[in-house]
Amino acid sequence: MQAFFVSGIGTGIGKTFVSAILTEALKADYWKPVQAGFENGTDNLTVRQLIGNPQTVIHPETYLLKLPASPHIAAREENIRIDCGLILDQFKQMKTNRPLIIEGAGGLLVPLNDSELMIDLAKKLDAKLILVSRNYLGSINHSLLTAESCRHRGLDVSGWVFNDQFMNYESDIVSLTRIPALCSIPFIRNISRESVRLEVLRVGDRLTGLLLASPACARE
Repeated sequence: MQAFFVSGIGTGIGKTFVSAILTEALKADYWKPVQAGFENGTDNLTVRQLIGNPQTVIHPETYLLKLPASPHIAAREENIRIDCGLILDQFKQMKTNRPLIIEGAGGLLVPLNDSELMIDLAKKLDAKLILVSRNYLGSINHSLLTAESCRHRGLDVSGWVFNDQFMNYESDIVSLTRIPALCSIPFIRNISRESVRLEVLRVGDRLTGLLLASPACARE
């Protein structure tokens, strides 16, 4: 099973939309191990509504937390501690020949408990990272910090998915981080199953070729 961990340079970057596109393009399974906040629905439900292929299995969350906050705070409110060991156990029990898209919560340095961050979970899962960068004023700094964290921890990064457009930021981020671009997604105001389908038609072959048919970007 090829596992890809989708993380972003912050919150509200478009990870779930990108995860839906990746899930549909690769005919992959989808898993959001930690969901913090579900009053307006979960990311599991969103991805289920956005994809159309019948092969995908949406795996249940390991932790489903009510408060829309950093996972360690949401867990603390419910008097529990997020245990990366339990998440890893669920991961090891998944039996599938399809790729697996794992969506993180927030950015890579979001705390899960008092000693572990989201980046530690990505490392434990030994999944290849796909980094989502939304182009906005300041996103170069946030993107470079994210890339530096991956390099420092020795994570295997497949590439960037850029969401929205702003000046020449994409090429600068690729050049400065030495992490390749997988694709670029335009700003879409009303995300729907149809918009996912159209993006898969546009970039799906490229994503499949880069992620499944050739080795991912080596560790820098």
